[in-house]
Amino acid sequence: MSFFKVGEKVVYPNHGVATIEDITARHIEGIENYFYHLRLSATNSVVMVPINNAKQVGLREPIAMNDCDNLLKMLGDNFSEPPSDWKDRFKDFSDKMRTGDIFSVAEILKNLTYLSKAKPLSFREKRMLERARFLVVSELAIVSMSSEKEVNEKVDLSLNKACVKHERKHMHAHA
Repeated sequence: MSFFKVGEKVVYPNHGVATIEDITARHIEGIENYFYHLRLSATNSVVMVPINNAKQVGLREPIAMNDCDNLLKMLGDNFSEPPSDWKDRFKDFSDKMRTGDIFSVAEILKNLTYLSKAKPLSFREKRMLERARFLVVSELAIVSMSSEKEVNEKVDLSLNKACVKHERKHMHAHA
């Protein structure tokens, strides 16, 4: 019935890493429903997620230890140009954020970091950049058992690499 066990770390899309504190049953309209009680690491608040809905909302295990290097490498790779219209870009990025896929979130982090160096971001994009950075850094820190400070430095190095590569590609395309 249940995929995760009490005490396990999971990732709740758009909220980050959480710990399963409890699994309970509740009768709703005469039907017994089971819920995960998640303690969100970021806010220390508790969220209840119906077990039979966990997959649809994107509840997942944190990435594997060996994926940490892949994620940092991907953050340092060049990227394709995001949509130039901020509304299209925001919708596209919001959809990707909701999937909970950390590699998609990292792609958004990379795009918005690059854009923020070129021009001021809208309020909503600035918040999305902060959220994407938080999600990437917190998951990497927990999986690699490193401090957020150490992970922030590695993420910054990777993002700077990506921005330089993208800038070079951009300059060659216009030359």
